[in-house]
Amino acid sequence: MAVIKKPVIAGNWKMHKTIAEARELAASVARGFPEVSEAALILIPPFTAIQEVKRTVSGTDIAVGAQDLFWEEKGAFTGEISPLQLKEAGCDFVIIGHSERRQFFGETDETVRKKVLAALNHELTPIVCIGETLEEREKGQTLNRIQTQLENSLFALDASSFSRVVLAYEPIWAIGTGLNATPEQAEEVQAFIRSLIASRYGKTLADYAIILYGGSVKPNNALSLAREKDVDGFLVGGASLEAESFLGIAREALRAVRD
Repeated sequence: MAVIKKPVIAGNWKMHKTIAEARELAASVARGFPEVSEAALILIPPFTAIQEVKRTVSGTDIAVGAQDLFWEEKGAFTGEISPLQLKEAGCDFVIIGHSERRQFFGETDETVRKKVLAALNHELTPIVCIGETLEEREKGQTLNRIQTQLENSLFALDASSFSRVVLAYEPIWAIGTGLNATPEQAEEVQAFIRSLIASRYGKTLADYAIILYGGSVKPNNALSLAREKDVDGFLVGGASLEAESFLGIAREALRAVRD
């Protein structure tokens, strides 16, 4: 029997929104939430706005996350933020290993592994990003790259720990470019990811694993992507900066489940 999951729609606001703007956006999403309440919504603002967003969506089932964390609880790590601080601010989720962190700030599979362990140790759900560059795709290296990232950053976890991880496949060439993987391209990679999970942890855990797609997702392409068997929701960038487009993606994901 197929596993029916609640679509997960996470909005990564990146380095956008002042506290006042974040409050307004979160309030707009909260007002529209009743119509998409069958989906799991996660708002991921910049660090400065986490507490305000958490207050704004209190009383709803909308979750709040952070865009990164450091693997130590405290210390002389200027500019970093700890899992303890994120929990106190109201976070339930944290993005780890986003391609922009890898590209601009030296994130590696090893630092991803350490951050995932820190998140899990402090009851934060990691949303771990993996994906290939355009060059890797054009050279036919996509699946090898995905397998390497998983093996180096996650597959040392035991089954219980791995079951608490959310994965996000984000082809790097599709992030912020206006391009997106076709539904067939997304499904090929996400089915491959699920097969690797099954090989490592067994079919049951693989069936229940949450694998999101990210990369220029919009309301007008969300339905076709969400209809793919191994796409369990979306990690949304630019389209999460307006409530209507973010909610529109959630509506389309729910439509795919209902169809």
